[in-house]
Amino acid sequence: MAMRQTPLTCSGHTRPVVDLAFSGITPYGYFLISACKDGKPMLRQGDTGDWIGTFLGHKGAVWGATLNKDATKAATAAADFTAKVWDAVSGDELMTLAHKHIVKTVDFTQDSNYLLTGGQDKLLRIYDLNKPEAEPKEISGHTSGIKKALWCSEDKQILSADDKTVRLWDHATMTEVKSLNFNMSVSSMEYIPEGEILVITYGRSIAFHSAVSLDPIKSFEAPATINSASLHPEKEFLVAGGEDFKLYKYDYNSGEELESYKGHFGPIHCVRFSPDGELYASGSEDGTLRLWQTVVGKTYGLWKCVLPEEDSGELAKPKIGFPETTEEELEIASENSDCIFPSAPDVKA
Repeated sequence: MAMRQTPLTCSGHTRPVVDLAFSGITPYGYFLISACKDGKPMLRQGDTGDWIGTFLGHKGAVWGATLNKDATKAATAAADFTAKVWDAVSGDELMTLAHKHIVKTVDFTQDSNYLLTGGQDKLLRIYDLNKPEAEPKEISGHTSGIKKALWCSEDKQILSADDKTVRLWDHATMTEVKSLNFNMSVSSMEYIPEGEILVITYGRSIAFHSAVSLDPIKSFEAPATINSASLHPEKEFLVAGGEDFKLYKYDYNSGEELESYKGHFGPIHCVRFSPDGELYASGSEDGTLRLWQTVVGKTYGLWKCVLPEEDSGELAKPKIGFPETTEEELEIASENSDCIFPSAPDVKA
């Protein structure tokens, strides 16, 4: 029976959503952080999109955001020339790391002891979070502003992308190991630890490379310019979104387009699979995040599959149960509150 994709829409931001990241799976589930040009990164429950809190303190657009594995810390990169580290449980600001230009990207090591940053000043910086007063280590070599920087290979190496170049660095020696050059601007980069796979998007291309050697694995062409792509944890599917407002889902092995959905009202800037692979999140120019089911119709989170009456001719459609807190209340709270963990509302299926 055909099933209709029914995304969950997460409102609250007032400007374009430009980055998002999931935590690992914790005893309390998993979590989702979003970066937005409104300068107010938001934390949400990952499987439902329920708003938890807003990190207040930046004085400019927030370009990058991430969570550590157990969702106890958050980090943000902003146009106010700072990166900030936050307590993701209380919402308190733990430290502000001053930079000389706009900061675009942040990433924790697996043990959460170090933070990697990159931005418009073309430098990679490594901060020891246990010694906040110490000067960061700096790596130079990029020739344009850094868009994304990620730890890889168990934090022994670093991957970074500027306008048309992706570089691999050795952490111990702080030297470049190898680089990839592209004939058009790199729009996004995702690192998959299981299998050491690097996902790069540029133009209409979605390319997969070895994160260890940067050797090519495969690539796909999409119908439109792609801004972001994400590979399923089991490496069965990939999803991508871009300038035509659509999300595309492909079979990773064959490259066949399986589905495409239009739900956003502006270009899609970022897309990521959840750590359990059950859903993927997208952020858009329209100021919203949307959560989409990997397997449409499966009962999961706020989705509950309800079959129509026989012979009615209707498509089966997942039913969505919403918490008692209204979206209006969430938006008001998100504008006026520091990040806190309120008691969880009851969810009705």
